Amino acid sequence: MFKKIIKGGQRKHSKSDSTDASLYGSGPNSNAVAAPSRNSDVPMAPPPMATVEPLPLFRDVPVSDRQNLFMRKLQICCFQFDFSDTLKSAREKEIKRQTLLELVDIIQSGSGKIMERCQEDMIKMIGVNIFRCLPPASHENTGQEATDPEEDEGYLEPSWPHLQIVYELLLRYVVSSDTDTKVAKRFIDHSFVLKLLDLFDSEDHREREFLKTILHRIYGKFMVHRPFIRKAINNIFYRFIYETERHSGIGELLEILGSIINGFALPMKEEHKLFLVRALIPLHKPKPVGAYHQQLSYCIIQFVEKDYKLADTVIRGLLKYWPLTNCQKELLFLGELEEVLEATQSAEFQRCVVPLFRQIARCLNSPHFQVAERALFLWNNEHIVSLIAQNRQVILPIIFEALEKNIRSHWNQAIHGLTANVKKMFMEMDAELFDDCHRQFEEKEARAQEVEEQREMTWKKLVDAAAHRGEDNMVTV
Repeated sequence: MFKKIIKGGQRKHSKSDSTDASLYGSGPNSNAVAAPSRNSDVPMAPPPMATVEPLPLFRDVPVSDRQNLFMRKLQICCFQFDFSDTLKSAREKEIKRQTLLELVDIIQSGSGKIMERCQEDMIKMIGVNIFRCLPPASHENTGQEATDPEEDEGYLEPSWPHLQIVYELLLRYVVSSDTDTKVAKRFIDHSFVLKLLDLFDSEDHREREFLKTILHRIYGKFMVHRPFIRKAINNIFYRFIYETERHSGIGELLEILGSIINGFALPMKEEHKLFLVRALIPLHKPKPVGAYHQQLSYCIIQFVEKDYKLADTVIRGLLKYWPLTNCQKELLFLGELEEVLEATQSAEFQRCVVPLFRQIARCLNSPHFQVAERALFLWNNEHIVSLIAQNRQVILPIIFEALEKNIRSHWNQAIHGLTANVKKMFMEMDAELFDDCHRQFEEKEARAQEVEEQREMTWKKLVDAAAHRGEDNMVTV
């Protein structure tokens, strides 16, 4: 069978083949198989089932036959199998798996430069295997909310034994020092990148990890694709934020962006600042933010550390999307806020101090003790305390009432102790300011008490008047 396969694909070489007559460009005297046209967009057709037979190893054939053998191995790897039944076509699956492993070894070994036509067909073979319609997510089948990825292992792709090797082949091709970007960008083009990005919605975390590594390497090696990749990721975020709020790969995409943001040159381009305002900050809005908040927070902090003037923009963005009823999200926001404040300078802090501490005051009085506790922990950070001390004339009048309410009526004893520590800290900062705020608070409480007493008196008069009128209108028989 192997002789028929090899013999059937041979042809005499032409002058145009003189520079690329073998897999490794060995010379003009080799006999090669006619490959698909370099400019052809027609994907390689899978071979008939009868041709899925084991082929010899590259080291076991002459150099002149290696291009032919390489093309035949690619054809075998284009064949699709049904992995829902592990026993079906088991022999053919194993042949394909071994063939894929050998192709990975050839690329990884770097034993020679692969022909351009072979590279093109290899990328087509990779596309045939990985570009597919993803199955519906588990919550789409049941109509239920998506499960927490940390609690549930999630969907696992049945064809992963082959897919993993295909992804490994693509990764090795991208990172290989023998891969010429000028040639490879013809095959790894915008269309290919978009299809890769579509696969980030896969529920299989193993696939998303491979995709993350591959896309990051493509971004690093193919500079011409960088603006396009950033824009395409933006579009995924926009659709997630404003339409679906469902996507499996937001965390992995943010991990890629974390490395990209880290490499931004200064001064930062306006395009990058717009990305922060239009995409990253609104990512705090969706309900499943907890699934990717760690990666999102890292990206946000990168922006603030690179350009401290963006701190005011970030803090106001957090306040805009601050959760009203979701305490778990509120805890995430408070943690991120502390990291942002650590990188904030005094001038930017002063710009947003009033709305910021109005929100912190609301958190201090939260009936959810973890939220109140997390807000009080801000005073454990030395840098934040120094910023508060510089602006105590503005901050203390805003939060004094919240501190007093905690001392008087909060149900959790731990909150009482933490609140007392914060009050003591303010007294030591500025005793005169503290006494002034305490006096104003008592005056406000007294006025409120007077208003309450006046209201009760008014209602009492209304009740007495209604009762008196009722007596006058009584009809006697």
